Amino acid sequence: MKFDLEYAKEVINTEAEAVKAMKCMVAGQFSKALELLYNCKGSVIVSGIGKAGIIGQKISATLASTGTPSHFLHPAEAVHGDLGRIREGDIIIVLSYGGETDEIIRLINIVKQRDIKLISITSDEGSTLGEYSDVILCMGEQSEACPLGVAPSVSTTCMLAIGDALALTLMKAKNFSVEDYVRFHPGGSLGTKLMTVEQSMMFRPGEKLALARMSDTIEQMLEDTNEVKRHGAVMIVDEDGKLAGIITDADLRRLLTIKGAEVLKFKAGDIMTSNCKRIKSNALAAEATAIFHKYRIDELPVVDDGDKPLGLIDVQDIVMLKVVG
Repeated sequence: MKFDLEYAKEVINTEAEAVKAMKCMVAGQFSKALELLYNCKGSVIVSGIGKAGIIGQKISATLASTGTPSHFLHPAEAVHGDLGRIREGDIIIVLSYGGETDEIIRLINIVKQRDIKLISITSDEGSTLGEYSDVILCMGEQSEACPLGVAPSVSTTCMLAIGDALALTLMKAKNFSVEDYVRFHPGGSLGTKLMTVEQSMMFRPGEKLALARMSDTIEQMLEDTNEVKRHGAVMIVDEDGKLAGIITDADLRRLLTIKGAEVLKFKAGDIMTSNCKRIKSNALAAEATAIFHKYRIDELPVVDDGDKPLGLIDVQDIVMLKVVG
């Protein structure tokens, strides 16, 4: 079988040009849609049937993962119990190219009875869907790219682009941060790569840290940190509470082998590793991984902008999170 690769290129080009033409929509009605969605007190419900419904599911997923609560409502299932998904304060986005599908019209009637704001993504402002919409995002008539000119292709690609433009513009307006994104994607590889040191370190704000003063004896240090959660090192601070150095379990084992019990009388400041490596809490965990690899260390103090300890990150914590440098 010989495939028409030139035609395949034409399909991609046709869809790309159609999406590019959607820029003209970003005006009054688009701004009004953003205003409604930004001020939504409930959830953004997305609905559509057939291929438009599949696109609607993706738009809803994008909204939900970027800071706008959302779920998908199938118009046919709506009249069979799923209307319970709609609550006061919700906003509904309906995708329908022609705007005249029976299931969509039935859903419109129900939505308007409940005084829910309706945003439509359609090709025909004069359709039933357009007539009853509070905001119409009209993409105009589109010529589908399929050989028969009927299979949704160009139209659904445009719908997806419009939905992404709405979702990501809202994301930007809400100052949705990397930390927010990681919170919604804790299991994904992208979320892991974006995880910060603060999110991956073994200590949490308010927990007792493995700290000792430079003037403390090793015996005092061991007594004071005995109840601290699992750790492989003690951070040593100066009189101002700033990080001065670190003493690891390996450091103590080496000294005990050489000096014996005499080590317990030593001052922490005398045996610590001064000018030790450290990292800010808002740095990416991947940066910590790079430091572990480069300097062949196992523990890394986490400090604030004033160089005061906030926690400790262990190489095993990074390995378990599968953060790669």
